[in-house]
Amino acid sequence: MNPVDLISCGISVISVVAVVAAGGFMLRVVGGRRPANALQRSYFRAGHAHAGVLLILGLVLKLLIAMPGIAGWATAFADGPLYAALFIPAGFYFSVLGADPTTPNRWRYLIPVGAATLVIGLIGTGIALILAGAARL
Repeated sequence: MNPVDLISCGISVISVVAVVAAGGFMLRVVGGRRPANALQRSYFRAGHAHAGVLLILGLVLKLLIAMPGIAGWATAFADGPLYAALFIPAGFYFSVLGADPTTPNRWRYLIPVGAATLVIGLIGTGIALILAGAARL
C-alpha cells in the first residue's frame, strides 16, 4: 500500500472515534436527555449508521485494492466509500439541526452527493477487482 493510502486508512480508523462519539450522542437522544423531535431522531440514527458502515466498507476496499495485480487507477475509486462516509452522515446530521425543524434544510443535498460518490466508487472498485481476477485466469 502506498503512503497516501496508508495515511487515508489511518485517518479513517481514527474517524471511527467520531462514530463512537456520535453513538454517545444517540444514546442521549434516545434516552431523552437531549431534546430531539421525530425527524431529528430518524436523521441522527441514519447518519450514525451510515458513518460506521461506510467507514468499514471503505477500509475493506482499500485493503482489496492494495493487493498485487490491481490497476493503479482503482485506488481513486476505492476512496469513494470513504468520501461517502463524510458526505452522507453530514447531510443527515446538519440538515436537521436547530430547534424542532419540520423539514430537512439544504444540507440534505449532501446525501445524494454521497450516494453518487459511493456508487461510482463501488462500480469502479468492482470493475478493477473483476479485471484483476480475469487477468489471473
